[in-house]
Amino acid sequence: MKKQTERPVLITDAAVSQDDQFRSRQIRYATMMGLRTACLVAGTILISVHPPLLPVWLILCAAGMVILPWAAVLIANDRPARSKAERAASAAPPRPQPSLDQHTAEEVEYLTIDVDPVDSGERWIPGEPEREPKAK
Repeated sequence: MKKQTERPVLITDAAVSQDDQFRSRQIRYATMMGLRTACLVAGTILISVHPPLLPVWLILCAAGMVILPWAAVLIANDRPARSKAERAASAAPPRPQPSLDQHTAEEVEYLTIDVDPVDSGERWIPGEPEREPKAK
């Protein structure tokens, strides 16, 4: 007797993992490109067999060979449909952002750093060691 394997019960509303999404898109792409190959093979067989309404069948095969690659790429690059929670979140009005209190220029106190002027006329250059001021 064969034991049936059951899928685990889904207890979260988390999105499907990126790897699972990628794998399902790969399967869809390969299936559609397989159908394109089938259209090509069917077209070559139809040409050699000459069935009734051959032009109609060839047009259908050619349309499949042209449209399927385009559709396969679009479907393979498409993201999964949004869930109800994602749609509800995008439709909800945005929450107001907190802002800082506004103050006038008179209310703001600024920090000012004053430096005593050097009487000797020398300038301090960053990176140089401090020199003793020259005696007058």
